[in-house]
Amino acid sequence: MATLKKTKKAAVKKDTSVKKTASASEIIISPRITEKATMLAEKNAYTFVVSERATKPEIEKSIIMLYNVTPVKISVLPIPTRSVFRRGKLGSIPGGKKAVVYLKKGDKLELI
Repeated sequence: MATLKKTKKAAVKKDTSVKKTASASEIIISPRITEKATMLAEKNAYTFVVSERATKPEIEKSIIMLYNVTPVKISVLPIPTRSVFRRGKLGSIPGGKKAVVYLKKGDKLELI
């Protein structure tokens, strides 16, 4: 009698390394408009408040999608938490993360 061999099917693995990507508006929260940021904008460096989990490549992709310009350099800096005293009570202002996006000469962003 001939015996039939059963072949095992290869187990299909799910790719767990693919993480859910956030949209551009979730990564870049808002432009940071301060006196210092306005002075930097004259030198083609724009400042944005970004998500605390955002990385430089994600910020770069978001800038390209939202403003159609390619950044030359991106610097990411923490915004520290501050203690404040208002109306007789001690409180705090939460920190966060900001990104300074440098553009090449000739590129400009209209933030307002």
